Amino acid sequence: MKILIVSATEKEIIPLINSLKAINQLDESGEFLYKSIIIDILVTGVGSVFTTYSLLQKLTTTKYDLVINAGIAGSFDSDLNVGDVVIVKQDQFADLGIEDENSFSTLFEKGFISKSLFPFENGVLINTTIFSKLLIKEITPVTAITVNTTHGREESIYQFKEKFCADIETMEGAAFFYVCLQQKVPFIQLRAISNYVKPRKFAKWDIAKAIENLNAKLFEILVVLEKDQTIK
Repeated sequence: MKILIVSATEKEIIPLINSLKAINQLDESGEFLYKSIIIDILVTGVGSVFTTYSLLQKLTTTKYDLVINAGIAGSFDSDLNVGDVVIVKQDQFADLGIEDENSFSTLFEKGFISKSLFPFENGVLINTTIFSKLLIKEITPVTAITVNTTHGREESIYQFKEKFCADIETMEGAAFFYVCLQQKVPFIQLRAISNYVKPRKFAKWDIAKAIENLNAKLFEILVVLEKDQTIK
């Protein structure tokens, strides 16, 4: 099995990289080997544009059995704890649209894009990967929005929370979904909650805890994959 692990920054997955280096590094190209699994690491940079370009380049030159997006996220949901690791089952581009005097409309709502245009389903991106469904039994499934600017003002937080009813927000997730769906490659998006989406002085960030838990879960998934490489 050959998999690709994608992250916006190296910091978010450095514990896993260090663990893989300690086990075995295949060559100078950056490929690692965990038992019978070949692992590539891709650090894209923060945001949808950088993620789209870097990931598409990689997927057009190399075939993978699974692509994993790993990173931290902010939570709208107070039932999620800082440090929790979640799996994203649905994502969408939340700030791609048109702002009027008192409202914001997506491109779908304004009719610029059909809500059913592949790979969208009713305007959102949905992960139907078999392995994703299996993981939902072990990891909390969430819905997500992807934004170019993370929210830190009460007014915008309320507006986006009410409009999209998402559990978390990231800056790359929907771009990752979009590319993987277009390229027809199995994928999962894992996120660890680093903070609540609130004005920054009230957000209660714990990036270190989120990164630690995220990487522990990533390694658990490698163990599962190594035992059962029948993912399609």
